[in-house]
Amino acid sequence: MTVPGSWSRVAALLRDELRQLMTIKPSDRPWQMPFAAALATGLPLLVGAWFDRMDYGLISSLGGLVFLYLPETPLHHRMVALMASAFAMTASYALGVMSHLVPPVMMMVLTFTAILVTMVCRFYRVGPPGSLFFIMAASIGAYSPGGILEVPLKVGLFAMGCLLASLIAFFYSVYILRRRDPRPVEPLPAPTFDFVVFDSVVIGLSVGVSLALAQLLQLERAYWVPVSCLAVMQGMNLRAVWDKQLHRLLGTAIGMLVSWGLLSLPLDKWSISLVMIGLAFVVETAVVRHYGFAAIFITPLTILLAEAATLGHGSATELIQARFFDTLLGCLVGFAGGICLHSPRFRTVVGAQMRRLVPARLFS
Repeated sequence: MTVPGSWSRVAALLRDELRQLMTIKPSDRPWQMPFAAALATGLPLLVGAWFDRMDYGLISSLGGLVFLYLPETPLHHRMVALMASAFAMTASYALGVMSHLVPPVMMMVLTFTAILVTMVCRFYRVGPPGSLFFIMAASIGAYSPGGILEVPLKVGLFAMGCLLASLIAFFYSVYILRRRDPRPVEPLPAPTFDFVVFDSVVIGLSVGVSLALAQLLQLERAYWVPVSCLAVMQGMNLRAVWDKQLHRLLGTAIGMLVSWGLLSLPLDKWSISLVMIGLAFVVETAVVRHYGFAAIFITPLTILLAEAATLGHGSATELIQARFFDTLLGCLVGFAGGICLHSPRFRTVVGAQMRRLVPARLFS
């Protein structure tokens, strides 16, 4: 192959990557949805600021993320689906908080949680964000300091955040269904071994490996490593996995600068709450159009969500550097897991061994 021919292929590849990076998808999402989502995560923060307990408000705010699992179906179906998601998120958070008490089992608990929630989400065809926020809740819970007597309090605060999000979702649904027709409830397709079991086990093990590497490297509060790993692996094909990794890394890099700027400001409890409400609104408006752009604002939102209660106790620069390294490590493990997930040879060899462990009657 000639040198000019090689350069032409490289240039074409770079143009294709740039086109993928700059593509903005159309969206029919009404502005009321991001507004309601921002309220679901923001109101607990305002309540926590009022009572001067931002740590409590942040836990309930994390539970408010369940609003994002509200489907666009009729009212009876969407509320049942949302309440089921609220129960699952609360259970995931509880497992994470309890695993913090016994650090040696933390990796096994998060791996088991990732496998189980991914299986359930795939069995019931739960749409985006899929199992992402279940694992995020478990990861943040696993790295939350506290003793055994604080577990009921934390889980209760989280459940209250889910309850508030469900109430907001109900009133939002009543309003929006007067303006838009709901989507029909589609019957669930027959579950397949590859889609439900094999993919879930590979994703869960990749999440576990990412957390094991974080522990091996002695990363402090590395909750963002398994979350980044899972976010990258949610692509439907290897190209989608690569695009999501690229978007996440570039968006996170820019988001770190935004985060550093925000953390350099003299923020108090009220300004932190208002900033997080604004970030949540921007993220939910942008994420369906361009994931990389949304990641710019996801980064400071998640940093504040997990670290706002302890801001001022350490260097903002060190915190930003740690979160970027967490993202890089998670993306690398996620991309490696995505290669395995979409490799026909890997599926054939490993899948055949895995099928022997699952009763044939469970899957057609």
